[in-house]
Amino acid sequence: MCPPASADAANQPFGPAEPATPAAPATPAGTGVPPGAAPHDNETFDPQSPDTETLALFAAQGDSASLDALLRAIRPDIVRRCGRFLLYREDAEEAAQDALLQVARNIHRFEGRSRFSTWLHTVVANCSRQKYRELKRRAAEQPTPPDEASAPERRPDPRTTSVIAGSKVDVLEALERLEQESPHLVAPLVYRDLCQMDYAEIVDRLGIPLGTVKSRLHHARRHIRPWLTSQEW
Repeated sequence: MCPPASADAANQPFGPAEPATPAAPATPAGTGVPPGAAPHDNETFDPQSPDTETLALFAAQGDSASLDALLRAIRPDIVRRCGRFLLYREDAEEAAQDALLQVARNIHRFEGRSRFSTWLHTVVANCSRQKYRELKRRAAEQPTPPDEASAPERRPDPRTTSVIAGSKVDVLEALERLEQESPHLVAPLVYRDLCQMDYAEIVDRLGIPLGTVKSRLHHARRHIRPWLTSQEW
């Protein structure tokens, strides 16, 4: 199992990261603002715009109003995405809060070379998996009641009593094992089967050919299938 990620590391992608030195983003469609210009130099820009791609570009340039609007706009979607990893809503909401914090801290790394929604998938996936690791450690640290220590058959199944339960635990455990054995197979599996990204987005994010993405996804699914108690994959 991978060691817990640091606050900034939680936002690092499985594949190639955005370069640390941000370049000026391209002009967002409809804003009429040239690259590098102050976002509010143009009166047509509305920080309350639902266009999260545009908000992300301006937030990456350091505009705090755009960042605030962006965080408000994406929160419901982030909670929903985290729910693909974590069964219970309270866990998904905690992971979503972590993801929002990572967006706020690292938005300057977003250069606009790919869609913000694609960049965000990496943040969500890493924060969700990190939340799972925290929950697992927390459960492992809980002492076993004395009356149950001598009766293993009566001890509760952690998959039905911990905050995370059900088949998603099997999937997350399988991902941890896959990361130890074949780490290059993890990202395509997470992006395609959990984040439900299009192949074009995965190719763009990982910087590898489509055929390689499909090949790695096939091998990843074959690897983890025997480790799952359900037959959903």
